[in-house]
Amino acid sequence: MRNQGYAYTTIISSKYHGQPLLAHLASLYPHSTPEAWQLKLNNGEVTLDGAPATGAETVANGQTLVWNRPPWDEPDAPRHFEVLFEDAHLLAVNKPSGLPTLPGGGFMENTLLRLVQQQTPTANPVHRLGRATTGIVLFAKSPQAAATLFTNWNTPKIQKIYRALAQHVAPQDTYEILTPIGLVPHPLIGSVWAASPQGKPSKSVATVVARTHATTTFEVSLHSGRPHQIRIHLASIGHPLVGDPLYGPSGLPLENLPGLPGDGGYFLHAQYLQFLHPITGEQINLEAPLPAGFSWPQ
Repeated sequence: MRNQGYAYTTIISSKYHGQPLLAHLASLYPHSTPEAWQLKLNNGEVTLDGAPATGAETVANGQTLVWNRPPWDEPDAPRHFEVLFEDAHLLAVNKPSGLPTLPGGGFMENTLLRLVQQQTPTANPVHRLGRATTGIVLFAKSPQAAATLFTNWNTPKIQKIYRALAQHVAPQDTYEILTPIGLVPHPLIGSVWAASPQGKPSKSVATVVARTHATTTFEVSLHSGRPHQIRIHLASIGHPLVGDPLYGPSGLPLENLPGLPGDGGYFLHAQYLQFLHPITGEQINLEAPLPAGFSWPQ
């Protein structure tokens, strides 16, 4: 699908004051070399405070930098989803693997957000799942519902349970994982969320559902909502997800990545979501069936 292009807008912060614009663009968007950025500048794609930029400028604190990216052909992605629940305030859907929840990483139109808003323009996601992760994504259709759900999302008032297929055979039946999660540097992709002693407090409880000779299927309950939490937490106890292209056994990113961080190949499914309806107060119990082809026990 060819999209309409996108204007990436940033405000220059004080720590970049005085930096050459070309160098700033190359560090801000490392997917392109300085030479490639100079071509974009020559094509008039970049403005600084509304004026076309050449790249020779130095940036100043508070300036508005805009990259007007021309339309591009997005990567293919599934364009279907199953509605699990809907009323005047909420919409819950079952997201397939390969469909991003939100725009980013080259995806603008091939996203769950765009597809849902074509049918329900007022719906906005309360949370997100990784592109390869399947299962329940909850949308709020009213500001009142959104405010309550955002407030309660990472509290015991909302129960989130996942299934995960992990490497190696777990010796214990239950694990309470408290590994802090924060941004760590990476030589290829700049920085990435991972296990970090300086990170934010995080908690998951992983219970073994099944074992094979080389894998363990876990049911994981989230008690916080850090990026990539389940992938990082299971990896940090020596059980990275089968096929995970990003995280190794320590919960740190692999140095030599076999693919892009957003690539699929792993098995993670948001299976259950339980909470009180933010408007009516009724108990809502949602379940997304495991996708076809998963060899996990039901």
